[in-house]
Amino acid sequence: MVLEIADIRIQPGKQAEFEEAITRAIATVASRAKGAKNARVQRCIETPERYILTIEWDTLEDHTVGFRQGPLFTEWRAIIGPFFAQPPLVEHFNPVN
Repeated sequence: MVLEIADIRIQPGKQAEFEEAITRAIATVASRAKGAKNARVQRCIETPERYILTIEWDTLEDHTVGFRQGPLFTEWRAIIGPFFAQPPLVEHFNPVN
């Protein structure tokens, strides 16, 4: 299992629209991606334009190759990309124990 963590900054004042869009994107796009499990989005209390998206993937390649280089990524970005203030910082983590 690999955990993707995406640190997302959106345009000010777009929180409600972004939250609807990312919820829809998870339900309609990420849910169809091979190896994608347990997607969650959390809003920062101190910085209301900042969100953390976490998705568990079976393998790193399920995300970096299968999803990011496939047609689902275009759908994903079409839904949530217009809200970005800057490109998200995306990193991957392995469990320690």
